[in-house]
Amino acid sequence: MSADRLDFLRHDEHRLAHTLPDMLDPCEREALLANWPLWARASQLPPQGDWRVWLIMAGRGFGKTRAGAEWVRMVAERDHSARIALVASSLHEARSIMAEGESGLMAVSPPNLRPRYEPSLRRIVWPGGAQALLYSAAEAEALRGPQHSHAWCDEIAKWDDNQGQARRCWDNLMLGLRLGNAPQIVATTTPRAVPLVRRLMAQVGDGGDVVLTRGSTLENEANLPGRFIADVTREFGGTLLGRQELEGELIDDLPGALWTRGLLETCREAGVLPGMTRVIVGVDPPASADGDACGIVVCGLGTDGIARVLADASVEKPSPERWARAVAEAAQAWSADRVVAEANQGGAMVGAVLRAANAALPLRLVHASRGKAARAEPVAALYEAGRVRHAGLFARLEDELCGLLPGGTYQGPGRSPDRADACVWALTELMLGRSGEPRIWID
Repeated sequence: MSADRLDFLRHDEHRLAHTLPDMLDPCEREALLANWPLWARASQLPPQGDWRVWLIMAGRGFGKTRAGAEWVRMVAERDHSARIALVASSLHEARSIMAEGESGLMAVSPPNLRPRYEPSLRRIVWPGGAQALLYSAAEAEALRGPQHSHAWCDEIAKWDDNQGQARRCWDNLMLGLRLGNAPQIVATTTPRAVPLVRRLMAQVGDGGDVVLTRGSTLENEANLPGRFIADVTREFGGTLLGRQELEGELIDDLPGALWTRGLLETCREAGVLPGMTRVIVGVDPPASADGDACGIVVCGLGTDGIARVLADASVEKPSPERWARAVAEAAQAWSADRVVAEANQGGAMVGAVLRAANAALPLRLVHASRGKAARAEPVAALYEAGRVRHAGLFARLEDELCGLLPGGTYQGPGRSPDRADACVWALTELMLGRSGEPRIWID
């Protein structure tokens, strides 16, 4: 293809889609679409230099998976003796994302160079002879013994690090990286302040061993649905979690905080929820009509004896009528058994406002004898014991939880942890007795 025709196409993907069938024969078209360096952003291409680990730490939707898969394809096509480890948080994710996903190895490989995928053997074999094996980070010992020349590790911040499992997996991988002249690892991840990520970050720039690429979701805006961009910006914009999940910033935990980002990640779950035996709406009303947010958090106790944070229905700077209506709507939507509202500020007025919104509201008013952070300590202990989970991402609530410190200090966003306090009231009602000790639930 002539240079002017190539230049005409490379700067306009929409023009490409309409022009390729007419301008190129099938072989040219296939070769052009498979030329990753032509279409990739500079941040998705391997850095220069003699690096051992390339850490791509960027926001969701940045194109990390595509960058990792294309690097593996490049290695396999250039080095026919390559032995590549593909490591994800589970074998399911290694298969569904790294191998079979929309940006995985099978999808990015052109037809004439497409490898043979053998799911039963957890193996991918390229026509030239290079091979990749799939591993789960949850099975660290599986990497003790096998040798590799290269590795792609996906979402390392998500790897389960219970009792140092993630770090053992990484160490076993490194100890087996002894084939070839220049073994290398690509690690792709959304940033989270977990020990393995912190360890790699500490090695960045240390003799060039670890090279870091950072990036945000919006860098790949042209290839993401407009609805997705609008939704995540609305939901997470202006939050610490948004800076982490979208902008790719590693958010440090406050020393001694009752909740940490890593703790909350271990408590997060997806999928079908169990039945709820009891649902509570916790409410932290604003002190005045022009005050802070009204914290409204819905929590439920599952049939498995584990509590879930189900929804954050908090409203910003509401009138009394508006926040009372929001409480009533949350209680109705979740078929709540009870609404627990703090009455320190406003006393009987809080009850009157809520009953005006719905006279049948199952309401209990509570009076705080200790500060917000002090009340939160036994609830934080429930998280650490694995007795509370988050059924989704609750950015603003989680920012506030991570700002609570022992002894009653709050150093999170805003003047007051309204959402966190509402969550604490709901979980206290579900899981703790009046003395602050865990209740004993008998199945």
